[in-house]
Amino acid sequence: MRSLVLPLIACCCVVTAASGASDPLISPSAKSALAGVGGAAGAVSSSSAAASAKSSAPARKLTEREKEAQAEADLSARIQERLAIMRANQAARVAAAAKARKDAAAKAAVEAAKPKVYSNEWSYEGESGPANWGKINPAWAKCGSGNRQSPIDIRDGMKVELEQIAFDYHPSSFNVTDNGKTVQVMVGGGNFITVGNRMYELIQFHFHRPSEERINGKGYEMVVHLVHKDGEGRLAMLALLLERGKQQPVIQTVWNNLPLEKYDTAAPSTVLDPMDLLPGRRDYYTFMGSMTTPPCQEGVLWIVMKEPVQASPQQMALFSRLYPLNARPVQPSSGRIIKESN
Repeated sequence: MRSLVLPLIACCCVVTAASGASDPLISPSAKSALAGVGGAAGAVSSSSAAASAKSSAPARKLTEREKEAQAEADLSARIQERLAIMRANQAARVAAAAKARKDAAAKAAVEAAKPKVYSNEWSYEGESGPANWGKINPAWAKCGSGNRQSPIDIRDGMKVELEQIAFDYHPSSFNVTDNGKTVQVMVGGGNFITVGNRMYELIQFHFHRPSEERINGKGYEMVVHLVHKDGEGRLAMLALLLERGKQQPVIQTVWNNLPLEKYDTAAPSTVLDPMDLLPGRRDYYTFMGSMTTPPCQEGVLWIVMKEPVQASPQQMALFSRLYPLNARPVQPSSGRIIKESN
């Protein structure tokens, strides 16, 4: 209803204004008011018509320059968006790296605070072989960097008047251990050698195959090392080189009493006499060296008998089945003083 009233009012106003303008009874001021009302109605009608015409007009096409400007604006927006993503990713990577460094430092501090535990395992081959003994355990550093390491190739010995070694060996109790690396024979007390006015007691003897020592480049099939110690803890090693020949009685006694399992020990009721191991001729080479197994301590007096001791092929074959290889390679002997008896 309201929508019908408004047009009617407007029409009435227009008619009144038109008639009033020519009516002589209407005052000039009233005529002006009526003209204003009519003008306003006309203005409203004209404005509506213009808006209708504008809405129905087609959109203006962009010029090439405007299109280029719009494309540049879009590209710039995409670049800024991509840069923002890259900056965020970089910041995340930096934060992750910093956290990783912090965690690693904390872990390293925890490990450093732990007590050091080093291996005591070594062998004659592989990663735990002689080339790495000095790296496996710091206590074995001499094995890799010592100046007086054994065994050596005995060459260019100085022939001098060496005193004869005094042997005070006698029949003794013993036990035999297969320690996983060699056959070791512990000997009862009271067996001594005297050399250089110093007395050393025999503690044990053991075997290596092939011989660790060489004489002018020549090696031997096996060697027996007799370990002696004096009252101050100094060591003297007596090396007996073995060659094939007749059966050796002391070695046979040891073989007769081998334990049946590795790492076991046999304690026989019989005795053996270390004197029966010695060659008939007692000439020898001597030099300062080291133990040939870890920790390779130096300051060891070495005595290598010139005359080999014979052992039967069967005796050597038995040991070779147990230990095909248990010898440390020859070490440099440069700068070493080697003496030999005439």
